[in-house]
Amino acid sequence: MYSEQPHYLVITTGSAGDLYPFMRVALALQTIGRKVTFITNSVHIEKVRDSGLDFVSFGTDEEYLRVIQNPDLWNPRRAAAVLFADCKDRLIELDSIIRSTVTHNPTVIIAHPLVVPSAAMVRDRGLPCKIVTMVLAPFGLRTCYDPLLIGEVAVPKWVPMSWRKAFWKFVDKILIDPTALVQTNLARKALGLDFINSSYVEHIEQTPDLTVTLFPTWFCNTMPDWPQPIINADFQLFDSAPNENFSLELQEFIAAGEKLLVFTPGTANLHASKFFSCALAAIKNLGERAIFLTKDRSQLPSELPESVLWQPYVPLANLLPSVKALVHHGGIGTTAEAFRAATPQLVVPFAWDQFDNAARVAELGVGVVLRASQINSRRFENAIRLLMTSQELQLHCNEISCKLNKRLDLSECCKEIESTLFSNKSTLWG
Repeated sequence: MYSEQPHYLVITTGSAGDLYPFMRVALALQTIGRKVTFITNSVHIEKVRDSGLDFVSFGTDEEYLRVIQNPDLWNPRRAAAVLFADCKDRLIELDSIIRSTVTHNPTVIIAHPLVVPSAAMVRDRGLPCKIVTMVLAPFGLRTCYDPLLIGEVAVPKWVPMSWRKAFWKFVDKILIDPTALVQTNLARKALGLDFINSSYVEHIEQTPDLTVTLFPTWFCNTMPDWPQPIINADFQLFDSAPNENFSLELQEFIAAGEKLLVFTPGTANLHASKFFSCALAAIKNLGERAIFLTKDRSQLPSELPESVLWQPYVPLANLLPSVKALVHHGGIGTTAEAFRAATPQLVVPFAWDQFDNAARVAELGVGVVLRASQINSRRFENAIRLLMTSQELQLHCNEISCKLNKRLDLSECCKEIESTLFSNKSTLWG
């Protein structure tokens, strides 16, 4: 039993959509008086520095860019091989960072699922710690229950449970374990640890002492085969000051006419040229104004009409009140921001959790879905016209927005995490 408050290491990896929810968790822990160290990719350090969190970075900007510049990162069948290629060195680096960051206080590692293997190595090497994994979207926890999507494939409801389990084993064997499990075991071997005998996904789900879902139960109920214990939290959305990062050009563009359309394939997608070319053709036919959001200007047509403005980045929380409809990739953070603003969504999933998120958007009646492999200007135009004219769809958007404005208190969630991990709450909460 611990007599001191724990030191939290909040560790995440990935894009801005992976960064901001974990920053909110870290700040909430600080608010209730806990010591927190935030650890993330070096490419995000400026964003973390502005928050005031104590932080440590790992990796290099060049490594991060090398991954996101690979077009296969957005191919559902080849994405895992890109993400996990050569990840052995990153796992070992994280192991070293974690071990050098711990204090004499009890240690709690709050980890993105992809960080769990490093946390497991630290614990297996003798460092006492509790491991909590925080999952941003339902697809981050495997299930054999409906709705069940594996990439672009929706498994029919009639498929028996034994076949579903076998299908997941096939996915592990063919798509995930040849890189993720092999690289993880190479890292463990380098540190003198035994190999993992389970699949990679089983390892990252079974290792933590606690799982926390950062999405509400109205978006996805807890599945019977998810790991236990589990805490259901809520979307953790990024809040910025009004008009933060609004250039004068953007302010004037918004003020120059009626509400806009916004198109974004996500902050990490550098391979969306077709997405933007189809968007431009649809905008011209619709006679609408639009904002194209991407850090990489080279993805856009070389010349844009006066009705279209390119911006490298704008906080959606501030932008969406000026928007008629949002066309995006289906990242969970972007999806949740559209929920909050009651903005109709056209979701164009490319890979990862985006297909599952898109299916849930459609099921809630707040948007429509087009696969990235199927997009063209005509389909864009028809889908956007539906978003702008459907009163039923807007009614559903308003209903969901009301639910999102009643989010669960994150500080209470942090206390619930402690009460689940430790038996003597009075010595921890002060």
